[in-house]
Amino acid sequence: MSSSSTTEYQAPDVASKAADYHSETEDLMGEKMVLNMGPSHPATHGVLRLVLELDGEIITKADPDIGFLHRGDEKIAENMHYNQFVPYTDRLDYLAPLANNVAYACAVEKLMGWELPPRGQALRVLCCELARISAHMLGVGVCAMDVGAMTVFLYTFTEREKVYNLCEQLTGARFTTSYTRVGGQVRDIPPGFDSAVRRFLDECSATIDEVGKLLDNNRIFRDRMCDIGVISAENAIAYGITGPNLRGSGVPRDLRKDRPYLGYENYQFDVPVADEGDCYSRYAVRMEEMRQSIRIVRQVLDTMPDGPVNLAHDKSMLPQKERVLMSMEELIHHFIVATQGIDAPKGEVYFGAENPKGELGFYIHSTGGGVPNRLKIRSPSFCNLSICSKLLPGHMVSDIPAILGSLDFVMGECDR
Repeated sequence: MSSSSTTEYQAPDVASKAADYHSETEDLMGEKMVLNMGPSHPATHGVLRLVLELDGEIITKADPDIGFLHRGDEKIAENMHYNQFVPYTDRLDYLAPLANNVAYACAVEKLMGWELPPRGQALRVLCCELARISAHMLGVGVCAMDVGAMTVFLYTFTEREKVYNLCEQLTGARFTTSYTRVGGQVRDIPPGFDSAVRRFLDECSATIDEVGKLLDNNRIFRDRMCDIGVISAENAIAYGITGPNLRGSGVPRDLRKDRPYLGYENYQFDVPVADEGDCYSRYAVRMEEMRQSIRIVRQVLDTMPDGPVNLAHDKSMLPQKERVLMSMEELIHHFIVATQGIDAPKGEVYFGAENPKGELGFYIHSTGGGVPNRLKIRSPSFCNLSICSKLLPGHMVSDIPAILGSLDFVMGECDR
């Protein structure tokens, strides 16, 4: 997946100049200017403010300033029952709410010592990979639009809308789905959903190939992306970068392979890696990840087991509605779970899932009962964005949209 193997021209060598830029600035004449970029600039992809120090058009210093959303999700979680917090996870990486739901539910289930039935696990994998396709479609499309490829954005946004149609069919909602519950899902897949997903996969594969034809060897796109925003493997690891941004720097870490969960070890897929660490590498990794997600979803549909999608035997799970309406004992059971929440044991756990933006992790400290004593969210966008202070200096202001677009962050989980 080399960004230089399919081109016949020399890309601009910005990365090598950035390394010794600070030593050269002493000889330059003129004053430096401080410029605020954002928090409402379209290229910042949300309420991110960049405080830039400029020498002409060259960035000499960059400080990302976050916190404009004032969310407080972690403290909110510590004041409500475990299942009540599920809708708040939709609002973290709000481009992949299904995957956020799954990561949080898996963390609580790890605390409880629960394991979902096979069909429930397969359904969650299906949700996570559809969310990955949706998030990467938007990430690739917006990044391309930031550097001038408007047509690509129209292609990818169309496919993303198709994923939302599937979400609506599965969950009843298009955007903030709140579909997952601790111990399972709200409901099983509806009739006709299998064929609808297969039809989407065929159309999506064709669109990915079309986008590749438009961008892979496009001279303007490559000039804007190749050798721009280079992150070495050492720096990526040091700054805690995960997901496609880490794999774009040559580090083949993927939690679905390294620490399999939900039966990912039963599916055949590859982990795309690129060695250059530039904006183009991060784009190429996301393109191939969408192809691998399509591959996984096909396997899920082909091997979907029968049986329940939820845990039904535990006293901390809500009983079926039919039984509640017919039995006083089940009604009391329902009342206790609904008012007191899950009776979690004492202890502390951490669970990390491979989300589209990287490792989304939840640390839970429980002192017993239905409310966590402490909950901490490891949001991948927050960590991925932290390298901007090191990454941007030495580049031109016009490189910022390409770099930020290739990092593909979401401010909802930065300001968690």
